[in-house]
Amino acid sequence: MGDPKGFQKYSRQTPKKRNSAERINDFSEIYAPFARETLRQQAARCMSCGVPTCHAGCPLGNLIPDWNHAVYRGQWQKAVELLHRTNNFPEFTGRLCPAPCEPACVLAINEPPVTIEAIEKEIIEFAFAQGWVKPEPPEAETGKSLAIAGSGPAGLACAQQLCRAGHSVTVFERADRIGGLLRYGIPDFKMDKQVLDRRLAQMRKEGVRFETGVDVGRDLGKAEIAAFDAVVYCIGTTVARDLQIPGRELDGIHFAMDFLTQQNRRLAEPDFKPHPREEIHAKDKRVIVIGGGDTGSDCTGTCHRQGAASVVNFELMPRPPETRPEQNPWPFWPLTLRTSPSHEEGGERHWGILTKEFVGEQGRVTGLKTVHVRLDTGADGRRTVSEIPGTEQHWPADLVLLAMGFTGPETAAVSAQSAVVIDGRGHIQTDEGYMTNVDGVFAAGDARRGQSLIVWAIFEGREAARAVDIYLTGTTRLPSKGEGDLEG
Repeated sequence: MGDPKGFQKYSRQTPKKRNSAERINDFSEIYAPFARETLRQQAARCMSCGVPTCHAGCPLGNLIPDWNHAVYRGQWQKAVELLHRTNNFPEFTGRLCPAPCEPACVLAINEPPVTIEAIEKEIIEFAFAQGWVKPEPPEAETGKSLAIAGSGPAGLACAQQLCRAGHSVTVFERADRIGGLLRYGIPDFKMDKQVLDRRLAQMRKEGVRFETGVDVGRDLGKAEIAAFDAVVYCIGTTVARDLQIPGRELDGIHFAMDFLTQQNRRLAEPDFKPHPREEIHAKDKRVIVIGGGDTGSDCTGTCHRQGAASVVNFELMPRPPETRPEQNPWPFWPLTLRTSPSHEEGGERHWGILTKEFVGEQGRVTGLKTVHVRLDTGADGRRTVSEIPGTEQHWPADLVLLAMGFTGPETAAVSAQSAVVIDGRGHIQTDEGYMTNVDGVFAAGDARRGQSLIVWAIFEGREAARAVDIYLTGTTRLPSKGEGDLEG
């Protein structure tokens, strides 16, 4: 423990945000760096608990008390080494993870928790600035070759681990650039893409090969896939949940990811210009975003920056409470109201709203009809949504964005080429060792477990890499959750 009374001496602080009026004029990152002394004080709030429940809150099992102690002592190289033991990409999670470790912090029982995520980000940013993050090529090569389909966080984590184990790794990505959701789904104001590119540069120097414009299962045939000693599908969940109601065919109604991808491409490619009929832009439009999660928030922030006339956000579920309800105790994830920086920038939020119909003129959306709903719990414990009579409402809209999550991965080509079994939820079915029913074919990340968090994707990629290494060599020294070197 750095300072035994740190949690009593210092209050929780988070990094300062750029002013809303300023930041909506660009796509630069929102948060400013922590001052070094402030960071040290925040690390001192960690109590080094005998049972650090923050470990349980973090899927990766990050060694949080250990690197907090190192930060307090000024041992920055030790802090980054501890950070990298369990997490390949702390610069991603330090920006994008909802930090389930924080509400699991023991201090959170009756005080604001330790500022874990911000400390994580500052450790890795300091390490990059000092030149401490260097390529780690394998000491010896195994002669085994791996194909990884998908370059999101699960695919990248799996690739880096397997490359460091000495295997020849090729990552195939069907898009024109590497990164998956990190590249095209996350707005730059949450993570500048140079953060992704510098990590990819490290991986290339370690020996990972990247191939873009290749859809494994379509562009690679069975013979080409079979030429690899193992294949890992990390294709994410990209089938967006639709809203099949009257008027869905009208122009001006789009999936959120199509909207976000276009904006990310505008920033990455100065000459990018979609066909006018395919362009999705919020300038001077009355926008309605359907879906109250992170993707809906990302759409809201992007609309502000594009100059929308107004932004309204709908969520089907009721408004969450401000504090933990009794049936949601510590250390479980708190089902409470969350306000993102995008929400702080403006717009309206409405809960308990069900969209019933899109309306339009001359083939284009001009509005939608809604009704308020309530959530009822039956005697059997099942929850149902019931409409509240007399609450019908019409909302004007020039642009509607559907941000209601994803139903599963695109598996048709995968199962056709590899004959892998798809489970009842539409995901790739595996055993406990991440292997499908086909020998040598593995799956990890959202494609296997369902839509989830970036921290879970990295965990899955790392664990799948261990399983693949054992499959290929009979042993592994790749670490498992929260552990050092292990023998398989």
